[in-house]
Amino acid sequence: MDLLAARLGYSWRKPLFRRLLAAHPRRDGLFLVKPLTFMNRSGEIFPGLWSLAEGGEESLVVVCDTLDLPPGQCRLRRKGSSGGHKGLASIISRLGRSDFLRLVIGIGRPADGVVEFVLSRPQDREAELIDQGIAAAAAGILRLREEEPEKVMNALNQVSPQP
Repeated sequence: MDLLAARLGYSWRKPLFRRLLAAHPRRDGLFLVKPLTFMNRSGEIFPGLWSLAEGGEESLVVVCDTLDLPPGQCRLRRKGSSGGHKGLASIISRLGRSDFLRLVIGIGRPADGVVEFVLSRPQDREAELIDQGIAAAAAGILRLREEEPEKVMNALNQVSPQP
C-alpha cells in the first residue's frame, strides 16, 4: 500500500475515531486503507468504511501476504476461503461473504518457526523477491482501474519473481 500511495502521490491520514490509515485524493481515484489493528482483526475496520470510500464493497481489493506462495509470487483471485489466513478470515467474517478480490503476495513458508518468520524482516534475496512481488501487486491494482479482473489475473498470476 505504501508503494501504491507513493506512485499515486497520495499521503496517509488517520480519520478520527477509526483504527486505520487512509490515503485518497479529493478527486476520483483509488481509496487506499491500512488497518491499524492486529492482523487477525483486520475486519474490524469495515463498519463505516464505505462512508469514507466511493464505490462501496464491489470495488474492494484486499491485499495480504501468504505463506503458501514462494517469496514475491502474486495471485489475484475473485473469491475463496481464508486459506487459514486469520486476517482474511476476520474480513470474511465481518463482511459476511468471501466474494471479493484478494491479491496475495507470497513470503514463502519456513521449515519451522512460522510465528518468528512472519514477524521478522525478510533477508537479502527473499527481501528482493518480495519487493518484486510488491511492485507487481501495485502494478496489478493500477491495471484493475482500466481492465477486467480476469485480464489482470491472467497477466499477474503468470509472473514469477526473477531469482
